[in-house]
Amino acid sequence: MGLVKMKDLLNQASEQNRAVGAFSVGNLEMIKGAIKAAEEMNTPIILQIAEVRLPHSPLSLMGPMMVEAARNAKVEVAVHLDHGKTIGVLRQALEYGFTSVMMDGSTLPFEENINKTLEAARLAKEYGATVEAELGLVGGSEDGSTDDGIRCTNPEDAKVFCERTGVDALAVAIGNAHGNYPVAPRLAFDVLKAIDEKTDVPLVLHGGTGITPEDFRKAVGLGIRKINIATASFDSLTREAEKYLKSEGRHDYFGLNEAMVQGVYENVKQHIRIFNCVEPLSY
Repeated sequence: MGLVKMKDLLNQASEQNRAVGAFSVGNLEMIKGAIKAAEEMNTPIILQIAEVRLPHSPLSLMGPMMVEAARNAKVEVAVHLDHGKTIGVLRQALEYGFTSVMMDGSTLPFEENINKTLEAARLAKEYGATVEAELGLVGGSEDGSTDDGIRCTNPEDAKVFCERTGVDALAVAIGNAHGNYPVAPRLAFDVLKAIDEKTDVPLVLHGGTGITPEDFRKAVGLGIRKINIATASFDSLTREAEKYLKSEGRHDYFGLNEAMVQGVYENVKQHIRIFNCVEPLSY
């Protein structure tokens, strides 16, 4: 098992009509919790970190931990740089052994997005890595600092974009957004269906936190093969840490460490059940 290319996991998911969970991590405890859940569920996952998170979680520290955790896992694990904005950071991630990178040019004009993606694709090819790109605008941002609005991906543009860039995965905008939704979003499944029919690459759903299990599975049925979960894991970790610190008795780092691991483990396990599309949904 161990470290694999993200493309391999997405191809497996396509064959089995399910999605791979891509779980964002920000510290050791999050890595441990995600791997623990994947191993217990005997399900491949993707460990990822977004470029915007690096001020809090430096790639020089997170990268080696993520790659080493993947190499030693009892299931297949891909390691992915999410929402890469600069070639320098993409190269740094690939040097650490990441098996996938995303160039996010979604806020750029169409031709500029294609050119940036082609540059990233050429770089990734040097390392034999998977390339993800984004077309359309997914709302919000990974750290909540910006919001350029939501603009659904145009299916015809998606066809042209995939043909010209040769990307291995395409993140689409169908009403989804990063962060916590005030209410569950209404996803444009008609748009997703059209994109799936016009392209032949695995599709990616960002902004997974807050989407209902039923909508997740409907999206999987329409070509979504990778689903990003970030906010839900950070929130679950924080709740478990707060619960531990408010409990009676003596508190120490080791107990806090276990609480944070448990919070991420429970969230990842819950989402794996949904994404695998084999168990009945339960609440």
